[in-house]
Amino acid sequence: MRQSAFSAPGRFWRGNLHTHSNRSDGALEPDEVCRRYRAQGYDFLAITDHYVGHYDYPLIDSRAWRSADFTTLIGAELHSGAMENGELWHILAVGLPLDFPRIGAAGFRADAEQMSGPEIARLAAEAGAFVAIAHPQWSGMSLQDARSITAAHAVEIYNHSSAVGADRGDGAAIADLLISEGRDVSLIATDDAHLFDPDHFGGWVMVRARENTPEALLAALKRGDFYSSQGPEIRDFYFDGEQLVVESSAVERVIALGFGSSSNQVYGHAMTRTAVPLKWQGETPWLRAVVIDAAGRRAWTNPIRRPVL
Repeated sequence: MRQSAFSAPGRFWRGNLHTHSNRSDGALEPDEVCRRYRAQGYDFLAITDHYVGHYDYPLIDSRAWRSADFTTLIGAELHSGAMENGELWHILAVGLPLDFPRIGAAGFRADAEQMSGPEIARLAAEAGAFVAIAHPQWSGMSLQDARSITAAHAVEIYNHSSAVGADRGDGAAIADLLISEGRDVSLIATDDAHLFDPDHFGGWVMVRARENTPEALLAALKRGDFYSSQGPEIRDFYFDGEQLVVESSAVERVIALGFGSSSNQVYGHAMTRTAVPLKWQGETPWLRAVVIDAAGRRAWTNPIRRPVL
């Protein structure tokens, strides 16, 4: 049983789905943000400025920066309503139409009159966007909060800015609980770059598609045809009998994770094809893999569901 990201036609394209410019609280003009990501070898970028009245609801028209070897996705970080802790929702929406309504929070405080986070996420998904729950650890998000975003396609498993600035970049706990409850969510790594600090080029998605076009990339993202990384490459990922097989660039650890506490790992030097025995995972209905290289950098597959042994 092979995950579709490694069997679908096409090739992998590298991109960042969460980035800010000086149209909200970022340091640089949108064209300079695009220039830097293209120069760094990225194939695509989404500028996702904070969509609040304080910044006049910016939705950056980045089509002018598309070229034969680089493309852009139009998106925003949406804010509306309060989570259980009273703080404002942060919803990542990539692939929004330029006429998306000017709705949501006026500033960075939750207001009882605002629509809820689940409502604004649903509107974004209905408008065609790929919707993700942003930085759940940084936000102090509860599981009940995460459950309520039923329109979400994904959870940020890693947010580089949150890791650099607050040591709260992880989203695995929320993501795994949702997956264990049967939610069909994928896992994205992002920068959330503002470019004041070293919060860029630290987490990305590798999307498998026939073409590096907004339409092909969005369709692949919604299907889950991608993996996420801080550096290592994942070249194949499949379930073979009673083991999980991962082909990758040189790594030192491969971990198979599943329902509850189930996990197994293989450790070695410069491993490029690793078979992880599922000694403790015969009952888990889903599996995902994490690879870790010698520098401690990770890459994450999306979960694969399998028949119970």
